[in-house]
Amino acid sequence: MEWVIELAGRSRYRFSLVKANRILPREDLIDIDIPDATPEIIGKYALDDEQALLAIVRYNRLIDTFLGLTTYSLQNHLRTTVKDIGQIEIDELYIGLDKRGCHYAIPVQAKGGKDQIGIVQTKQDIRFVEVKFPGIRCRAIAVQFMENRTIALFELTLQDDEIKVVEERHYRLVPAEKLKPAAIRDYGD
Repeated sequence: MEWVIELAGRSRYRFSLVKANRILPREDLIDIDIPDATPEIIGKYALDDEQALLAIVRYNRLIDTFLGLTTYSLQNHLRTTVKDIGQIEIDELYIGLDKRGCHYAIPVQAKGGKDQIGIVQTKQDIRFVEVKFPGIRCRAIAVQFMENRTIALFELTLQDDEIKVVEERHYRLVPAEKLKPAAIRDYGD
């Protein structure tokens, strides 16, 4: 168990004792090579912070690839309030659409450098969707830089008041000419 600090309304906080939970990229997953669609000038100047990560995820349509949805970035650095929580900030908010026409709200949390994915922020993101988009399914995503131009994506959910990983994938951005034909074929299995 560990203590976390949660928002409890405007300018109010509470300590909560929760089960220790670290969302870290698994080392036993394969890296899926994806042609890098990041504009070269962005690649040249991108830092290793969350803003650079969000831009790279957007240019490479990694949310679409990961979720199998068509998604649109609605807003980034969305500052808003949620009743009984207070002011929150969502790193980026997407709206998605599946092949049947079902709509999704997709809050994205990005972590660059040595930062870790926060379970408190994920809970806040999910609660925001429940309040602001009732009737739309929430698919909370966390993205994190790894090494070698690899980005870990996690779909997270709230189960029994704990954040759980639904799915995790690692996408490595490579020049198109470096894609291996056998790997392209094998990914379909």
